[in-house]
Amino acid sequence: MNENTPDVPAACLATTEFIESGAPEIVRLAADLRRETPQEAAIALFDWVRDNVTYDPRSALDGRAEYRATAVLARRHGFCVQKAVLLAALARAAGIPSRLGFADVRNHQSPAWLREFMGTDVFVFHGYVELYLDAKWVKATPAFDTESSRKAGVLPVTLDGTNDAMLHPVDPAGHPYIEYLRYRGVFNDLPFDEMMIAFAQAYPDLARRLRLTCTASSSGTVLP
Repeated sequence: MNENTPDVPAACLATTEFIESGAPEIVRLAADLRRETPQEAAIALFDWVRDNVTYDPRSALDGRAEYRATAVLARRHGFCVQKAVLLAALARAAGIPSRLGFADVRNHQSPAWLREFMGTDVFVFHGYVELYLDAKWVKATPAFDTESSRKAGVLPVTLDGTNDAMLHPVDPAGHPYIEYLRYRGVFNDLPFDEMMIAFAQAYPDLARRLRLTCTASSSGTVLP
């Protein structure tokens, strides 16, 4: 196992730099979404994060502080990793052990502007959550909100509290959609530095543009 991977579920209940499960606003929301069973609570938490935090792939360019659960909750938009961090924090606050998982995926239906922006249809370090429910780990990705899924012509991911809830391999018409290429392991907290190195290696042209932008701007990164 990865050295950052817990050996026991109890290790996945702690508050961390990014998974701020002890923050008052995280605790309050988790309490508001409390249900009779852990499975029902997990579904409520998943649905809330999926649909109340709008998916925005450009949020991948955010600085370190914007990846923390409280920041994602406050602004209500983010990309897959940030939404996974928030879900993991809410789950821990609700007493459900959680950890972050990462994979490289190909989106066969990514929009043209995003392929041009990234230079590829492969997304490295796609983030999801593993929830410990009924003595087993259940994978769940709240990345795409229902409205974004509807506009893209794909079905939203749903969690039933028992089975993995991952991005669909095909769309409703049977066309290729999401292809999982490589799993990168699971972690107690967001491996921010490792992820940023992977981003720079996978998207060198974009990384160069961002370095130039940051050098020219004292106010931080500006999207091209």
